[in-house]
Amino acid sequence: MTETATANDVAAQCTVQGTPQNARRRGTFAGPKLPLSAFIICMDEEEYLANCIESLDQCAEIVIVDSGSTDGTADLVQSYIDRGWPIRFMHQDWLGYAAQKQFALEQCQQPWCLSIDSDERLDDALKAALPKLLDAPESTVGWKVARRAYLVGRGYTPEWVRERHNLRLIRKGCGAFDTNQRVHEGIVPEGEVKKSKQGSLLHYRPLIIDEHILKMNKYSTLKADQVVAERKRRSLSKLIFNPPCYFLRIYFLHGMWRCGAPGFIQAMTDATYSFLTEAKIYQRYALERHTPHDDLDRQKAA
Repeated sequence: MTETATANDVAAQCTVQGTPQNARRRGTFAGPKLPLSAFIICMDEEEYLANCIESLDQCAEIVIVDSGSTDGTADLVQSYIDRGWPIRFMHQDWLGYAAQKQFALEQCQQPWCLSIDSDERLDDALKAALPKLLDAPESTVGWKVARRAYLVGRGYTPEWVRERHNLRLIRKGCGAFDTNQRVHEGIVPEGEVKKSKQGSLLHYRPLIIDEHILKMNKYSTLKADQVVAERKRRSLSKLIFNPPCYFLRIYFLHGMWRCGAPGFIQAMTDATYSFLTEAKIYQRYALERHTPHDDLDRQKAA
């Protein structure tokens, strides 16, 4: 078999779980490869990166772009390279989320490219579906994939919880990241995109509420700064209605209500992100209109 097999060739040699035969000895890369480059940006992700890499054992290439890790990330990646994994490891100073991922995407050399974070893993169903997804007609330039979160106190959300699908699988040269996006960056496709009905990315970042709120605070600041920089106006109705609507969508429409207390906490945390974003946008515009002052200072001046 050639080094990069066709998707159909690989499909014929995959097990029911979607892993190549004789290829799942942990830490060792073996077996046929899909014409697929996975790309990852990271910094100080030693704790999470190994399982991400392990789930990419079907890929002909894995591009990892580090922005300055000081933990054992580099040694971890090198250990996989030494065991024959097709990893290209490089450094790039931080450019911002979208620009950093665009840089990583541009390094990919295979016909298809998979955007994956260091704390994500392909589940078995998605690995089994990959050969078919890559054999899509030329008119299909990308695939949206479901993402399942890890909830503290429960584990991964079940498959029947309707998570949002994101464009993660793209043909080389048929899409790029919008580098103007400061957060929630995504690939902008140049053609038809379909939704995969099989498989998910598993997001393993078991943050307790203390840490999760800090993350939401950081992301909401980036989002608010972007909205203000683009001079997009927000109404009072968005501040009032967006957070509860966000909660209702996550909790009821997406099905988090099926996950008990962990699902409720997740929905409330997401709604808090929405509130923080809208509140920060309002206050940034308010500070432009009215400079804060102490009324007592006015009285003294009079």
